Amino acid sequence: MPIEEMEKIWMNGELVPWGEAKVHVLSHALHYGSGVFEGIRCYDTVRGSAVFRLREHLRRLERSARLYYMPVPYSLEELERATHEVIRANGLKACYIRPLVFRGYGEMGIFPMKAPVDAIIAVWPWGAYLGEEGVAHGIRAKVSGIQALDHTSLARAAKASGHYLNSILAKVEVTSCGYDEAIMLNEHGHVAEGSGENIFVVRDGVLMTPLTSDGILEGITRDSVMKIAVSMGVEVRERTLTRSDVVLADELFFTGTAAEVVPIREVDAHFIGEPGPLTLRIQEKFHAIVEGRDEEFAHFMEPVEG
Repeated sequence: MPIEEMEKIWMNGELVPWGEAKVHVLSHALHYGSGVFEGIRCYDTVRGSAVFRLREHLRRLERSARLYYMPVPYSLEELERATHEVIRANGLKACYIRPLVFRGYGEMGIFPMKAPVDAIIAVWPWGAYLGEEGVAHGIRAKVSGIQALDHTSLARAAKASGHYLNSILAKVEVTSCGYDEAIMLNEHGHVAEGSGENIFVVRDGVLMTPLTSDGILEGITRDSVMKIAVSMGVEVRERTLTRSDVVLADELFFTGTAAEVVPIREVDAHFIGEPGPLTLRIQEKFHAIVEGRDEEFAHFMEPVEG
């Protein structure tokens, strides 16, 4: 999706004009993928603008950086204030938020410890990642031939820039075949995740999702959906899932900050069906939360100050 240009980006402690937020072409992250990031959403709720689980996202950003020996040059509180500041500076009621911490210009080579660490936060309007039609009626997914990352190759718990190269390959592969999104398997052939989403299976009324040990990112929306389901009295299981579990699912959906909660109606020409009853209940609850209409999970929403 094209990025709509805004007025300001928060960069290394100050707001700078959008077009002046630049890095050197010899920045370490550009050559080696040595950066970590988050995807966060701010919603225009009935109570004003509010960010969905901002603290949890920023804590994960810090964890990601720690796994790659990259000290974040700002505290969680400073990043939180900066997020509010850049949203206000751009006059946005709702937006996508992209914090990025990366190794900058000054050192080249694989050993990164002397490279400076930079930080930015950008915001811009971004609609439904997989399309409004997909949210309403489900998308078509294909199992990719590109393998999901494993824990012995990379710090899989980190949301890191370089981790998404295989996701790019998977996304290009399946879209070139006419599908909307990829389902990726790990080195054991077990279901891991989408190219940028977590996956959930519903079977016999039980909600299931892959274990973190199966090579998935610990998604904030994934965690939110699990909490929502438990609040509804639904049994939730984290377990290893096979390709057959996906094909034989009663219901199937992706979750993620950009995607939110998106039903999957078809996998590899196997028809799953229109969004099922549990998927719709979870979608409705999620939308009520992010629109500020839900009291039970009101603590998920952080009002934008000022």
